[in-house]
Amino acid sequence: MSFRYQIVTVFGGSGFIGRHLIRRLARSGAIVRIATRNPNKAQFLKTAGAVGQIVPLAVDVRSDDSVARAVDGADVVINLIGALHNDGPWTVEAAHVQAAGRIARLAKAAGARRFVHVSAIGADAKSAAEYGRTKAAGEKAVLAAFPEATILRPSIVFGPEDQFFNRFGAMAQIAPALPLIGGGKTRFQPVYVGDVAEAVVAALHDPKAQGRTYELGGPTVYTFKELLALTLKEVHRKRLLLPLPWKAAEILGGLCEKIPLITPPLTKDQVEMLKTDNVVSASAPGLADLGITPTTVEVTVPTYLSRFIVGGRYAAARESGHGVA
Repeated sequence: MSFRYQIVTVFGGSGFIGRHLIRRLARSGAIVRIATRNPNKAQFLKTAGAVGQIVPLAVDVRSDDSVARAVDGADVVINLIGALHNDGPWTVEAAHVQAAGRIARLAKAAGARRFVHVSAIGADAKSAAEYGRTKAAGEKAVLAAFPEATILRPSIVFGPEDQFFNRFGAMAQIAPALPLIGGGKTRFQPVYVGDVAEAVVAALHDPKAQGRTYELGGPTVYTFKELLALTLKEVHRKRLLLPLPWKAAEILGGLCEKIPLITPPLTKDQVEMLKTDNVVSASAPGLADLGITPTTVEVTVPTYLSRFIVGGRYAAARESGHGVA
């Protein structure tokens, strides 16, 4: 499938995954519409393509008319919208279910030929966490409206702008300890943001991907404790890894939710999600089925966590007397 001169509408395209995907779509020759609440935040992506190739659009995904304008004439529609917590009227239900279903329904009505919906590992109608339940409901709504849609479920996504390694790297600068929620035993399979973006493009090129669900994970499974230890190693910090029992974490999450005017660093629902491993199912198709070799955490994470090292990336080499030529 060639994207040259085709119109691709990407909802949530100015976000973490979106900015990596937009650049790849632009290189393919597609005309890319970035459907977002605040198009000013997507202006920086216009330089990824030729003049007029990348067009940020102000879209209210709660409105049929607004979404219909964004998908009008689109050959491909991609939905990257997600929410980690409720934010006034913008709830996880509104983001994961209502918006996803509306976008798929109107994309189908507009004649779009392909639809890719990025969900998450942990999407489960029986999940104890609202996040997992709404992700599952969103997938169901998408497939009801657009049966040929491809669903991608990544594990935690890492990369230069991620909210995992960067968060704990920053925390290590000021906190005497990092919290091992539930003892740090939860398992994750981190996947590189560039590999997720490549998976979207690969799925669009592969006719067999229509109607299928892929789970995306990196080459290695880590415990939460191992990921924090790796973070501390890369930022050259020694910090206590302090076990935080589930009940204490739930109380902390509840308190964080009540602090006004900030994005809560932890919620009770996120604590609930942490009680379940976040790894690829053995029977699920994944990156290999899309022809992608996953990128390792050890290769990529040091390239951006170095900003948290006092003196910069080469400070340790200078201190040990091994200069950099």
